[in-house]
Amino acid sequence: MELKVLEDLSSWEWPQGTDKMLLGILRDSQKDKSDRLLAAGFAGDYTVINDELAVALLSIARNGGESEDLRAKAVISLGPTLEIAYIDEFEDPEAVPISEETFHTIQTSLRELFMDIDVPMEVRRRTLEGSVRAPQEWHREAIRDAYSNGDALWRLTAVFCMQYVRGFSNQILEALESENQDIHFEAVCAAGNWELDAAWSHIMSLATSELTDKSLRLAAIEAVAIIRPQEAAEILSGLTLSDDEDIAEVAFEAMAMSGLLPDEDYDDDGDWDERTLH
Repeated sequence: MELKVLEDLSSWEWPQGTDKMLLGILRDSQKDKSDRLLAAGFAGDYTVINDELAVALLSIARNGGESEDLRAKAVISLGPTLEIAYIDEFEDPEAVPISEETFHTIQTSLRELFMDIDVPMEVRRRTLEGSVRAPQEWHREAIRDAYSNGDALWRLTAVFCMQYVRGFSNQILEALESENQDIHFEAVCAAGNWELDAAWSHIMSLATSELTDKSLRLAAIEAVAIIRPQEAAEILSGLTLSDDEDIAEVAFEAMAMSGLLPDEDYDDDGDWDERTLH
């Protein structure tokens, strides 16, 4: 099977044996670089990742002989799995695609990788972004240092990480005023995640303005539903009628997640009914 075929399929549709195919590509340093980059991205998906793939990704991230972009891709791919394990705390081992031993090995290794100042900056940035999905004490100082760094990319990493670690409300509010569009976007996501009430007016204006960049507007729509769901209800309801299908869908999902939809908007299985959008 051609690796690129996976791009056109939902991960739930990937054929049996995809995990083994990806593992073979990741372990073969002679494979085409573009194929290994694709494989590293796919390997982090919940439907395929397991201990073997996680260890392979970690091995690439730690290998100074691999390219920076492949190392960065590998470490970022570990992030979602770390988050699943962190949230579940292995109360239901079957819900976590890696073992507890592998989880702790990854955490320890990523901390060591980040602390090594000889590691390329891009790999260290991505290591912080991936590892913070399962927060540890060392992350607070790392985020503070990254935010105070004069480099815009480090500050971007810091604001992204603030979505996962408490205690940075002032920095998030400051980042909302950033002229850097990427930092602004991550600040909106962080403010929504922590229900930062002081950010309400700013984010509401982004959500309601047709002049707002679309990706930023979608993030703002999700955030306002979390920060003040009752106040956002009327506006979100109006946005579900938008001619832009993406805006209508995100507004509807935001209302659903905030419990703002009447019972008739759900189907018999308790899921929201997509027909209400049309």
